[in-house]
Amino acid sequence: MPFVKAIKSKAYFSRYQVKYRRRREGKTDYARRRKLVTNQKNKYESHKYRLVVRITNQDVICQLAYAKIAGDVIVAAAYAHELPRYGIKAGLTNYAAAYATGLLLARRHLTNLGLADSYVGQVEADGKVFKIEKTELDAEARPFKALLDVGLARTTTGSKVFAALKGACDGGLHVPHSPKRFAGFKDGKLNSEALKDRIFGNHVETHMRVLQERADGSYERQYSRYIKAGITADSIEDMYRNAHAAIRKDPSAAAKKPRIEKPKSYKKQRMSLAQRKDRVKQKLATMAARAAVAE
Repeated sequence: MPFVKAIKSKAYFSRYQVKYRRRREGKTDYARRRKLVTNQKNKYESHKYRLVVRITNQDVICQLAYAKIAGDVIVAAAYAHELPRYGIKAGLTNYAAAYATGLLLARRHLTNLGLADSYVGQVEADGKVFKIEKTELDAEARPFKALLDVGLARTTTGSKVFAALKGACDGGLHVPHSPKRFAGFKDGKLNSEALKDRIFGNHVETHMRVLQERADGSYERQYSRYIKAGITADSIEDMYRNAHAAIRKDPSAAAKKPRIEKPKSYKKQRMSLAQRKDRVKQKLATMAARAAVAE
C-alpha cells in the first residue's frame, strides 16, 4: 500500500478538543482518578477517602483526601520532613522513612477523630500482613477506610508507596490491599522477615557496612548526612524503633510559627525640612566641585 499523508483539515481542527491541563502536563491519570473518586449516588454526601502517597526527591508526602467539585479537600497530612522531630535525622526518602510517614499519618488522623485508643493497629512492626478490623471497644465506630492513590508511580514490587501503605495499615487505618507488592514478596509468598528488615532500615545498615569495608571514600561521600547527624550502622534499627514509639506517643503536628510580614509600601516617604536643606547643600557642593575641576 502506498504511503498516504494524513492531512489534518479545517474539519479536524474545528472539532479538536484540548485535553485537561494536568493530562497535558503528565501529572494526572484521569481514568484512574475517575474510579477512585466516583461514588454511588445512594451514598449521598458520604465521602470517598483516598490515601494519597507521593514520593519526591527530598520528601515523602502522605495525605487523606476526598474529592469535591471545586477540588480535593485534605483532611490530614504527614510529611517525611517532620520525621527529624521523632529522631530520624537522615534518609528521609528511603523505605523505612516512607513506612514511618504512613504510620505518622494514621496515628495523627485517628487521634484527631478520637479513635486512637479504639484502633491501635500493629504496635510492634513485624512485617506480617495486618488488616484492621472492627473492634469490640467501640462497636458504633467503624475503622476509617481509604483507598490507595499512587498517582503515576509504577506499582512494582518493593515500591516505596507500598511502604507508606503498610505504615498506614499498621497505624490503624483500613486500606484494602494485598501483600503482593510489599518488599519480600516472592513466589506467591510474603517473606515477613525481609519486609521487617526494610521497615527498620537493615538494608541501609548492610550497605553502610559494605562501603566502610571498601575504605575508598565512598562511605563518607554517600552517607555524609548520616555521619553529620551521628548515625552509625549499629544505631539504624534502634533509631527507627524509637521513632515508631515516639510517633505513637505524640503524632500531633508541630505548631506553626506566626508569619509576620511587613506591609509593602511603594510610596516614597516625604523628607523633613532639615533633610531638604541638607540635600540642597550637597547639590551645591557637587556643582562647585565640578566647576573647580573644569577650570
